[in-house]
Parts: sequence; C-alpha cells; structure tokens
Amino acid sequence: MTEPTPPDVHVPAAPLPTEPPQRPAPAGRSPVTWVVSLVLAAMLGTLLFVAGYLAAGGSAEAGGCTAPAPAFAALCEAYDKLKTQYVDKLDDSQLVDGAIKGLFEYGVKDPFSGYMTPEQYQQALGSLSGKFSGIGAEMSVKNTDNPTDLASCVKLSDTCVLVVVAPLADSPAEKAGLQAGDIISAVDGVSVNGATMQDEVGKVRGEAGTVVTLTIHRGTRTFDLKITRAEITEKEVTTRMLDGKIGYIALHAFSPSSADQFHEGLKQLLDDGATSIVFDLRDNPGGYIDAANRIASEFIGSGLIFTQESSGGEVRTWDAVSGGLATDPKLRVMVLVNNGSASASEIVSAALLERHRATIIGQHTYGKNTVQVWSELQNKGGVRVTVSRWFTPDHNSVAPNGVQPQIAVVVPDGTPPEKDLYLERAVAELTAPAAFVPALLLAA
Repeated sequence: MTEPTPPDVHVPAAPLPTEPPQRPAPAGRSPVTWVVSLVLAAMLGTLLFVAGYLAAGGSAEAGGCTAPAPAFAALCEAYDKLKTQYVDKLDDSQLVDGAIKGLFEYGVKDPFSGYMTPEQYQQALGSLSGKFSGIGAEMSVKNTDNPTDLASCVKLSDTCVLVVVAPLADSPAEKAGLQAGDIISAVDGVSVNGATMQDEVGKVRGEAGTVVTLTIHRGTRTFDLKITRAEITEKEVTTRMLDGKIGYIALHAFSPSSADQFHEGLKQLLDDGATSIVFDLRDNPGGYIDAANRIASEFIGSGLIFTQESSGGEVRTWDAVSGGLATDPKLRVMVLVNNGSASASEIVSAALLERHRATIIGQHTYGKNTVQVWSELQNKGGVRVTVSRWFTPDHNSVAPNGVQPQIAVVVPDGTPPEKDLYLERAVAELTAPAAFVPALLLAA
C-alpha cells in the first residue's frame, strides 16, 4: 500500500490518480471501505527523467553519470562517490528511487506532485481505474470494544479487527463464500495484528488467477478460505429511493466509467418517480477532470462549469455538455460534502453552487484546485506533475478553504455510525415547505 497522498484531479489524457487522503470516517457515516483489488491497466504516457541516466551508455556501473544541466553535476558527483567509496554494496534501483523522490520532496515543494516506486505506482493505479484484479470485497476496521472509536485503531489488533463489509456481487470473494461481518485474522498464514489496514489490503491484492488464503473468524468458527483473484469492474455509483419521492445517488470516485454509471443511476431514479435528488459526494477524493465535467452537466444544461489555467497563460474553458437528465430547475438538488470531498468533487459541488443549481450541505471540502498529469518512468515507477489550476464559474479558487456548505452539519462525538445526520438534514430540507433559494458561500 502506498503512503497517504493528497487527491488529484487529472486531465483526460493522463493516467490515473493518487490514492485519496486517508482520513477516519466522519461520525454519522459508515467507516471508509477499501476494495481489495489491483488494477491491470495499460500506461497512457511516459516521462523520461534524464538525471537518472548513468554513464557508459546508460549502464548502472560506477564511473560517473551524465548531468542534464550544470546544476546536476553535484548529483552525479555524489552518485560516483557512493558507488566507489561506500563500504557496502548499493542497489542502483534504490538510489534512483531516492534521488527522484528527493527531487519532488525538496525541489518542487508541491504536495500534489510526487514520485511513486514501481510497486507503489501499480497499487495506486487501482484507485480510480474502475477495473481491478483482486478478490472483490470491501473491508474496514472495526473496534470491537467501542465501535464509535476508530481513531484509536491505527493498527490492527485483537480489538481493532479487519472486517469484511461486503463482498461485491458475483466476485471471487462472494463465490468463495466470504460473508459480511467475517473477521480476517491472517493473510497467507501471517497474522494481521500490528499492521495497518492498508498493509493488509496490499497483501490481499494481486494478479488475476493467483490465490490468496484468508484466515476467517465467523462466530465461533475459525477456518481458512482460499480465493482466486480475478479482474473486477467496481460499481462506483449507488442509488436508492427515500421516502417522499427523494432519489439518493452517491458517487465514490471519478473514473473513466463513473460518468456513464452516474447517468444510468440518475435515469433509474427519475424513472422511478424521484421529484428531488440527494447527491452524495462525501469522501470522494476526485479523479478524471472530464468525468467531473460530464457529471456536473447532468444538472447544468449549458454554460461554464470551470476553467483550467496552465503555464504560459493558456486557458481552457469547460462548458456543460448536452444530454443532462436533471437540468430542470424545478428538480431540487441537495449535495452532501465533507472534508474528504476533493478535487473533481469540488469542481462539481462548486459549479452546482455558483450556477444556483443545488444546496450544499455538510462540512467544507478538501480545498484543492490543481490538476496533475501522471506518467510512467522507465523503471515502471510513476510521477505526478502539477500542470495547471482550475477555477469555478465565477473564477474563485477552492484552495485552501474548500467549498463552504450553505447548511453546516455538526456530528457530535459518540454519534452511532449508522445515524446519518447529513442525509437526515438533506431530507428535512427537501420536505420542508420553504422556498428553495440557495445562497452563494464559496470560499475565495
């Protein structure tokens, strides 16, 4: 599992984004779940970092390296001294990883640009691809002593257990008999205690066709369950009808397939008679920038959604695309957001706010208005590079304060996870007789 990194918004031609910031689930919602899977995807771009080239025709032998600019001569000199003088044998791959990581951490000083090792890059690709290779199960951490106290469950233990939230429909996990509520105590014979949930998710992930063995506690039984991993298409949209003909639709990511899934889910709600919509963007870390534009266009029939500004003064405007299903202003819309709603989620919520198309309910969003391009390096690692910034229809920036809710929701400590105060407030607003007059409260 990679270390937590901030969320990204991406241009359409870019590969996939970073993993979302790992925050504890807010009270009033179920804990953040992880799909145990790993994407199998072709790379869409390559970026060559010249400073990593070594001498002797690009070989990794000692004897100096070729500096791309005079300022890099010291880097080459340091590399040469390590290779010729260090007491122990050095691994060139590790030296390269450290050098590239240092460029971003100490040279760029941009939290949204960065380097990932080959292993980290391949794992991170699964975040928003929509297609994965894994067992197909959502997992979370459960505090068996105090279910409301997840903050203390940084690492797994006999009390903070790794629990199956649910196997995905028709997945290898479901076919093998994995059930919601199963507690996983070991992966391939190694106890999960002392590790993080992210660590164990990384161990369960793997190539299609390979087998992972999970040790399961179910009631009074303990047994091993072998599951053969397979390629899975994740469902990123969930819908249901609420009382009062209110349609609820939650979007969990902005992947290449999310806009189509969202369109179909919204259509089903309207066909079922929904006269208002609750659009849930909580803990959605963002993703593809064109998916954000298409999803916002479901509610905004025409005009500007956002602008994208790059170096050299280049400006691109993103206008609504035709075919939106919920553009009728008589259809009331409530958007739920929290501190985990980031990037593409902020593009959508800010557009719906400033175009007077929805009321924003919850807590302020993450606060990120930059766009990254992802590229694969020769060593199969990857870099994410900030290439532009985006702005709302009124040319506001959501950085650093995020989109501010028009209706703030405070969840008291100790609120049971199953009690959703955000959703309750949205339903109350939609069923109240008061007129719908959204205010404009976006942080500048």
